[in-house]
Amino acid sequence: MGWSRLSDNVKAFGQMFKGKIKASESLGGFGSIAKMYGHQWEWEHFWSVTAMLSLILAFMNLLPIPALDGGHVMFLLYEVVTGRKPSDKFMEYATMVGFILILALLIYANGLDIIRAYFK
Repeated sequence: MGWSRLSDNVKAFGQMFKGKIKASESLGGFGSIAKMYGHQWEWEHFWSVTAMLSLILAFMNLLPIPALDGGHVMFLLYEVVTGRKPSDKFMEYATMVGFILILALLIYANGLDIIRAYFK
């Protein structure tokens, strides 16, 4: 079931970049996560949602964004291919850019939640 969910999320992520799925309809922040759990406590549903969120976060962590693990792997591969390490200053700036991208995504996703809650 885990592989199936991960595969579905990866496919949906790809379709978002192709324009087949609107990011504004697919992304959500803390409010969307809370709604996924529902109003009634059910153990199976709770652990299913928690596992799905864990898989999504694991996949996103592997994206080649410099502040994430995928970004570090990208720079390590660059070092293996070229035989030289990127400068510390470059790594610092790349990490800052990656961090800003992550913050922008966080603000965008939570902003969508606010818009959905108050304006629809």
